[in-house]
Amino acid sequence: QVQLEESGGGLVQAGDSLRLSCAASGRTISGNHMGWFRQAPGKEREFVAAISGPDAVTYYADSVEGRFTISRDNAKNTAYLQMIGLKPEDTAIYYCTVGDPTYVNHAGEYDAWGQGTQVTVSS
Repeated sequence: QVQLEESGGGLVQAGDSLRLSCAASGRTISGNHMGWFRQAPGKEREFVAAISGPDAVTYYADSVEGRFTISRDNAKNTAYLQMIGLKPEDTAIYYCTVGDPTYVNHAGEYDAWGQGTQVTVSS
């Protein structure tokens, strides 16, 4: 059973940057997809970004393309989400997930989730 722990969230101003980390424990995740989703108050959880296992192919939601970068360090069993040019509409709880989804933007196809880290962007 894999456990995921996110860190790096916080309160920032519009235009600022943050880097989220997702540390996995319990087993290696090098062969699995890693994903980031977010959920704002009153809204459904939405796909942000994903990165495949061995070949590190990346996928992004249109709303974050060009501003967010997902990466992974398999030696550290950790995934990252670098966020630049943050906007107030990026405010949400950000969740890390791991699995082998057919569709990377389908939350139900992932196997494990972290507890989330809050990102708040003020205008």
